[in-house]
Amino acid sequence: QVPLVESGGGLVQSGGSLRLSCQTEGYIFSLYTMGWYRQAPGKQRELVATITTDDFTHYADPVKGRFTISRDKAKTAVYLQMNNLNSEDTAVYYCKADSPDLLPAHEYWGQGTQVTVSS
Repeated sequence: QVPLVESGGGLVQSGGSLRLSCQTEGYIFSLYTMGWYRQAPGKQRELVATITTDDFTHYADPVKGRFTISRDKAKTAVYLQMNNLNSEDTAVYYCKADSPDLLPAHEYWGQGTQVTVSS
């Protein structure tokens, strides 16, 4: 069973918006730092944003002011609201969960969801 399931990707015009969702299990949501990463064709996977269990957030410079990461405790889900999208945002977006210090180090990745921004 895949512990992280992404959804919400698709095709959008430049300047448009999308919201990605990452559904996870309760223990992961409660203990793990969650994040969104992306990988464009021919490029390395890169950090987009992270959120801790205390709701501290961190954003990569290219998305600051345009993307917002958030958590929903009731739904045990993490979201990435993406506004003012441009062609540079085209990539496969992955949800990631990093284990807390109290557990042996490990991580989970989702299967990825494609985001395509047309100009």
